[in-house]
Amino acid sequence: MVDPLIEAARAAARRAHCPYSHFAVGAAVRCRDGTVLPGCNVENASYGLCLCAERVALSAAVAAGREPVELAVCCASAGADAPAGSRMPCGACRQVMAELMPPESRVHVDGVGVFRVSDLMPEPFRLN
Repeated sequence: MVDPLIEAARAAARRAHCPYSHFAVGAAVRCRDGTVLPGCNVENASYGLCLCAERVALSAAVAAGREPVELAVCCASAGADAPAGSRMPCGACRQVMAELMPPESRVHVDGVGVFRVSDLMPEPFRLN
């Protein structure tokens, strides 16, 4: 049986807007109250304006006034033989996770494994 959080991330990946890279990514965040919020990557012709699925899902939690405590990521376009590194969250997403989620929060990377936020970003940038 597949975890419903992974299923939500896979469903979000199917809604990705990726006309340039054709690399569909979905994410889903489980909040402390049990709410699950999806996110998908949204590309733009001006590449700097592209949004990663993880940050879209985490931003949805913030906008909904909820506390994200668990995250799942699915790189739907990565084939079964794709290296694990091509499925992992980027550094910007890891920084946002470190700021918005407790360090012990789990991040499920579909096809790779489960990691703690503090393992993905052991020394995040902090202003305080």
